[in-house]
Amino acid sequence: MAETKREIERKYESDEGGLPDLTGIGGVAAVLDKGIVELDATYYDTADQRLAAASLTLRRRTGGSDAGWHLKLPVAPGVRDEIRAPLSDTLPEELAALVRSRVREARPVPLVRLRSARDVRHLVDADGALLAEASVDAVTAERLTGAGGTVQWTEIEVELADGGDPAFLDQVEKRLARAGVRPSASPSKLARALELTGGLRRPPAARAEPVTAGDHVLAYLRAQRDALVALDPAVRLDTPDAVHRMRVATRRARSTLRTFRTVLDRAVTEPVAAELKWLAGELGVDRDQEVLAERLTSALDALPPALATGRIQERLTSWARAEGAAAPAHLTGVLDSPRHLALLNTLDALLADPPLREAAARKPKKVLGAAVRKDLARLTTQVERALVLPPGTERDLALHEARKKAKRTRYAAEAATDALGAPARELTAAMKSLTTLLGDHQDSVMARHTLRELAAVAHAAGESAFPYGVLYGREEARAAAAEAELPKRWRKAADRFLG
Repeated sequence: MAETKREIERKYESDEGGLPDLTGIGGVAAVLDKGIVELDATYYDTADQRLAAASLTLRRRTGGSDAGWHLKLPVAPGVRDEIRAPLSDTLPEELAALVRSRVREARPVPLVRLRSARDVRHLVDADGALLAEASVDAVTAERLTGAGGTVQWTEIEVELADGGDPAFLDQVEKRLARAGVRPSASPSKLARALELTGGLRRPPAARAEPVTAGDHVLAYLRAQRDALVALDPAVRLDTPDAVHRMRVATRRARSTLRTFRTVLDRAVTEPVAAELKWLAGELGVDRDQEVLAERLTSALDALPPALATGRIQERLTSWARAEGAAAPAHLTGVLDSPRHLALLNTLDALLADPPLREAAARKPKKVLGAAVRKDLARLTTQVERALVLPPGTERDLALHEARKKAKRTRYAAEAATDALGAPARELTAAMKSLTTLLGDHQDSVMARHTLRELAAVAHAAGESAFPYGVLYGREEARAAAAEAELPKRWRKAADRFLG
C-alpha cells in the first residue's frame, strides 16, 4: 500500500564539501551525529525523459529507513509529495498509475543509478525534538542508457521535519551562506546526474509571447491540456477539489474548440470536442453527487433538532454512501481507459500540428473579440427565453442551458484576456457571478428531485416525510431567490458588454 509524505528540503553545494556548525540557529540546541547511511537508487523514466521534463522522479531505492519505490511529485519550489510503495522487483501498479498520464503507452526503464554515502545530522531543539535533518551526500552516478558514463560529486541536503515551519530553513540557509555554502544549481540528484553525463534532454525553449489570434487560442488550449495531465495523479490520490479542477480544464478545452471555430478547423476539432464532452461527463457523475450530498447534509444540519431525527440522518448518510461508493473505482477506470489515453494523445497531436484557419494569422483583438461577442449573444438569447417562461420544469431546463452558455462565455473571455485586456477580465468576472447564481439554482433543482425520492422511501417505510417537505420548501425558496436575482445580475453584465 502506497503512502504519501510531504517533503520540504533544500539542496546545496560547497567547495569545502562539509557542513558548518548549525548549533544555535533557529532554536537548534544540538546537532546529533547519526552516522553514515549507504543508499542505492535506480531512477526510471521513459526513453525521451517525459518524467524528468515534468520534474517528476521515480526511483527504486535500497538502504536507509525508507527503502522501497518512491515517486516524487512537485508541489512548489523545494516542496514535493513523495509517494512510497514497498520494495519489489517491478514497478508497483499504484505508482505506475500515477505516471500514466505522462508516459502513456511508453514503459519506464532504468535511466540512472545513484549510490550515496549519506553522513546524517539531526538538528534538535532544547527538548530533543527534531527540527530538520541535514546531511552531506557523497554521490556516485552511473548513466544506464546511451553512452553511459560515471560522475561523482558532494552535496548538502537540509530536510524540514514533519510539521516544521519552512521559515526555519531560511535561517539555516543564511548560516550556510555565511560559510560559503550556496544553493545547488540542480533541482535534484537525477537532474544533476543527467546534466553531468550529457544525457539531460532540455525542455523546449520558452514560447514567444502570443502575437496572432491563433497564438492566443493555442496558448489557452495548451494550458488546459497541461492541467489534464498534471491533475491525473491528484485525482487518483483523491486530493480535495482535484476532480472539479480536472473537469473545469476539460470544459475549458472543449469550449475553446467550439468558440474559436474561425481559428481552428472544426472538421478536425469536433471529434476532439466530443471526446472532451465524454470525459467531462464521466468526471461529473461523481462530482455532482458529491456536491449534492454536501448540500443536503448542510441543509439537514440547519433543521430544528425536533425535525433532524436520527432516522432522517441515517437515511441521508446511507444514500450518500451508496451513491458515492463506486466513485474512486469509476474514476480510476476512466483515467486508465484506452479512450482517455487516446484523447491525451490527440490533444498533443492537435497542439503539435494545429489545424489553423486563415483567421488564425490575423491580429487577435478583432478575431477573438468577435468570437466572445458571439457566445455572449447566444447567452443573451437563452437568458431572455428563460425569463419569460413560467416557473416549472421547462424554465428549470432553460436556466440550466443558460448556465452552460454562461460558462462557455466565461471561458471564451478567459482565453481572450491577454489580447483584450480589462474588458475580457470584467466579462470573466461577470460570467463567474452569473454561473454561480445559476449553479445554485440547478443544485436546488437536483436537491428537490432527491428529496422527493427520499421522502417517498421514508413514507413507504412508515416514517414521517414532514422533514423532507421542510427541506424541499427551503430549496424552493432558494431557487425562487435565484430566479428573482437573475434579471438584475444579467442586466448588469448585458448593459456593460452589449450596450
